[in-house]
Amino acid sequence: MVTTLEHSPYHKTLRVTALIFAVVLVFQSGLFSSTTARLSMTTQSYLANAVGVYVGVPANDVNTLTSRITELELALDAKEREINVGLTAGSSVPSSVSTFILSGILFILLVLIVLNYALDFTRQRREAEEEQRTLVVAR
Repeated sequence: MVTTLEHSPYHKTLRVTALIFAVVLVFQSGLFSSTTARLSMTTQSYLANAVGVYVGVPANDVNTLTSRITELELALDAKEREINVGLTAGSSVPSSVSTFILSGILFILLVLIVLNYALDFTRQRREAEEEQRTLVVAR
């Protein structure tokens, strides 16, 4: 039973990974619909704001005032973010670092796939030439 290298689990995984990154990149960049780009940006903002830490201390006057000030500051920050999201949602092309990162990863994956096939091709050609040489010598 001869298995070709093109059907090995490594090659399948590499192709599937490149396809997934390509789909995510198209979705995140908003290539076909600006709604997907806005959805991606708001998801990133939501995930960045969802991380938090809670530490408990005994209540006193200073802690109560400090916690109230912190609540008001957080409410003000949330309103400022809503205003900023409203202002940036109107822009036609969102500039995003994640788009460039995904593009870079996809490019690297595609280079690896092409390089892998080129090296496989040269190895198979070299093996075929060696096989022909052994057949000629055997005669």
